[in-house]
Amino acid sequence: MHTDDINFHTRKWIRPEDLNANGTLFGGSLLRWIDEEAAIYAMIQLGNERVVTKYMSEINFVSSAEQGDIVEMGLRATKFGRTSLTMRAEVRNLFTRQRILTVDSMVFVNLSDDGVPTPHGQTEITYERDRIPERLRPAAHEPRWH
Repeated sequence: MHTDDINFHTRKWIRPEDLNANGTLFGGSLLRWIDEEAAIYAMIQLGNERVVTKYMSEINFVSSAEQGDIVEMGLRATKFGRTSLTMRAEVRNLFTRQRILTVDSMVFVNLSDDGVPTPHGQTEITYERDRIPERLRPAAHEPRWH
């Protein structure tokens, strides 16, 4: 996995409640964070807040983090399926850039309001917010925070 083509957006500060019995970052916390980050990324790319995690490939814990460290999560979409989006993920230490975790493949499925996999019609990655569903956008008269 090449870090150069991954966009790192979200950062987490490792706190005492994130630690395992060894005093290092609990893997379950890290997986929860990366799954949530990937779900948000999928929602934006697919233009639908109804997405679910279908598959996660082998998770490679390369190193750990300790209390006080700041980690950053990065994702990169690799493939659009008919009803899905595949991406890869990496978590690294913000300051040292040391890789902590990699996941080569995460698949999210686009769902209808009835919870059924449904085609999303997307074919290209975007970093625009124009794919956020219209019903979730603030109305023209509502204030926007900047």
